[in-house]
Amino acid sequence: MNLDEALSLIRPIPDYPQPGILFQDVTPLLSNGQAFAAVTQRLQKYVQPGSVIAGIEARGFIFASALANEVKSGFVPIRKAGKLPFTTIAQNYGLEYGNDILEIHTDALTENSQVLLIDDVLATGGTIDAAIDLVQRLGGTVYCVAVLLEIESLGGRLRLTTKYPELTITSLVVS
Repeated sequence: MNLDEALSLIRPIPDYPQPGILFQDVTPLLSNGQAFAAVTQRLQKYVQPGSVIAGIEARGFIFASALANEVKSGFVPIRKAGKLPFTTIAQNYGLEYGNDILEIHTDALTENSQVLLIDDVLATGGTIDAAIDLVQRLGGTVYCVAVLLEIESLGGRLRLTTKYPELTITSLVVS
């Protein structure tokens, strides 16, 4: 299966989780082994030698951990508040439909870690911005953000490139 066929399996769900939001459901892609492999293979081109792969809860975890396993890299989970068992640092952020908090273990990265950050969707950029902040607070650098889908009209790319002009952002689909 080629990448375009794989990405065509992403299913839009209107008015979820609340009216006015068009949710992008990646579960049909995940349930198809060939599609999941096509996406993971494409993401491999953004891995730098010696880098760590971080994934944002929840769907970013799936792609990031599969990629980390494939390339024999470390995987760092960036989770919602209260989900990690060890000492954490936290960052508040805004979504297009509310606010939330992300956390990372304080020992998840070493000083000067180079991080490939993966999530499923780039919308307003709030979640990714919070994750980058957490990585930086631990002494790491996010050299690339890779997402499956970018919702261009919500301005996330502009927000991130304005704040982090050296950051590479790659989206497999832009809508």
